[in-house]
Amino acid sequence: MISTESNSLLDAQMMARLEQLEITTRKIFKGSMKGERRSKRRGESVEFADFRNYVAGDDLRFLDWNIYARLDKLFLKLFLEEEDLHVSILLDCSRSMDWGQPVTKGLYAKRVAAALAYIGLCNYDRMSVFAYNDGLAYEMAGMRGKRQTPLLMDYLQAIPLEGGSHLANACKHFAVRHPQRGILVILSDFLDKNGYELGLRYLLGRDLDLYLIQILAPDELEPPFIGDLKLKDVEDNDLAEITVTRALINRYKQNVRSYCEGLKNYCSRRGVSYLFASTDVAFDQLVLSYLRRRGLLK
Repeated sequence: MISTESNSLLDAQMMARLEQLEITTRKIFKGSMKGERRSKRRGESVEFADFRNYVAGDDLRFLDWNIYARLDKLFLKLFLEEEDLHVSILLDCSRSMDWGQPVTKGLYAKRVAAALAYIGLCNYDRMSVFAYNDGLAYEMAGMRGKRQTPLLMDYLQAIPLEGGSHLANACKHFAVRHPQRGILVILSDFLDKNGYELGLRYLLGRDLDLYLIQILAPDELEPPFIGDLKLKDVEDNDLAEITVTRALINRYKQNVRSYCEGLKNYCSRRGVSYLFASTDVAFDQLVLSYLRRRGLLK
């Protein structure tokens, strides 16, 4: 039993519920080794699946000689194959994620990452968690099995929220250094001055089952400010002096909605799954309900 006394990301009750789930994929990937996940492909495991007619070149070890003795025909036995599923999580750890009350976007994203990674480890998937700001900054790759859980939690908790955000650099480095196919989940507010299109294009050419989870704080959606303000960008220290009026607030809210809708439409047109989450949505509701409805978990 894994101790969770010092773990602020997942409590014991939540972990018990997560153990009943598994990560699913809309695609079929061939892993590097046998895993515990049933594949729709036919392979050479111990569990029988079906027969097919023998054709020249097939492995003679899998001929069913009993059928041959009865029917004088050659049939090949097929078996369910178990596959090794690669699941990667790309976590935004830039300074803009250190925002929100009572839970910051960064902590919320870490909890989602912890939950998904824990589900993968329980199902013996090949788990990797990367954190990025202006590039890939932290990496814990190739985890496998539930015994890796304490290391995973310590790793996530220790990631600082600092620096600027550059999704394109992070995606480019990820695509070059990690060519394997599988599932990739990106957790970010996607508030990147460089935009998101270039970064996602580095990933779209890969055979990935791609999920984007955009996380924003409530006061980014409904700003509580009014009057004369001096605003400072937490990532690059840019300053702006503005007078906040009700009309300006309404225009801001419309721009935020348009930006999020643009990201959603961009993903929809390219077969990428998009999910929006505000940090005032209960964390367990996001994981146990929303992600199951979107097909990432079952």
